[in-house]
Amino acid sequence: MPRRKRSKSPSQLKTKRNLKNPENPPSPQQPPSPSQPLLPAPPLSSTSLSPPNPTILVEVKLRLLDAENHSLLKEILSPFHLKKLNQKNVFYDSANGVLGSQRAVLRLRSFNNNNDETTRCVLSLKAKPVLINGVSRVEEDEEEIEPLIGKECLEEASKLGAIESRVMKRCKDEFGIDGDVGFVCLGGFENVREVYDWRGLKLEVDESKFSFGVCYEVECENDDPERVKRELEGFLKENGIDYKYSEMSKFAIFRAGKLP
Repeated sequence: MPRRKRSKSPSQLKTKRNLKNPENPPSPQQPPSPSQPLLPAPPLSSTSLSPPNPTILVEVKLRLLDAENHSLLKEILSPFHLKKLNQKNVFYDSANGVLGSQRAVLRLRSFNNNNDETTRCVLSLKAKPVLINGVSRVEEDEEEIEPLIGKECLEEASKLGAIESRVMKRCKDEFGIDGDVGFVCLGGFENVREVYDWRGLKLEVDESKFSFGVCYEVECENDDPERVKRELEGFLKENGIDYKYSEMSKFAIFRAGKLP
């Protein structure tokens, strides 16, 4: 009779598997040594979510002539409404006006909810603005900062130079702001922005509240501004909305102290 093969027990199989690589046996996981505790992950830098270099922001800017035209435009665009943003824009320069002398401005924009609580803060460095025939081009570098830090800077401008920020580093290194000079607050204004998704374009309809009056504007950021301007102008004319090409930025209006 042929001999029957004996089956190996599970323990024998386990022993054989472990002996396949006798020179490199699997090492058991060791718990961390008490003398070498696990370090927590480093905090996320505010600059890690921001682009490393400034970009050229291209926008179509059309000024609505009055509150009536502003209300009419919002009513027509209401089916395309996405969100409402309550913004507070505050501007800064060095005590000796270094940024202004180089056609630049530092802006701290805070976003507030309906309870006037700050939910987001964005620091922006803008330079070399050009606004011709309703098309704006400006060099822009934006960076989000913690709302608590932003609130402290709003309350005390001198704290601005002490925060760790790529934008602030550019102010010092590229524009030559001496750390001993410090920053001063130039003031600012509030803006209510209604955002719409209209024909594949993001339209922003602004109501800017200055201490000397209110200005209304519709903006659209796009890399083909002339095409967008033609389309937007045609839409405004079809609906009887009076407008003009914007001739001044909101910051320029604020500094002039009067409406255009």
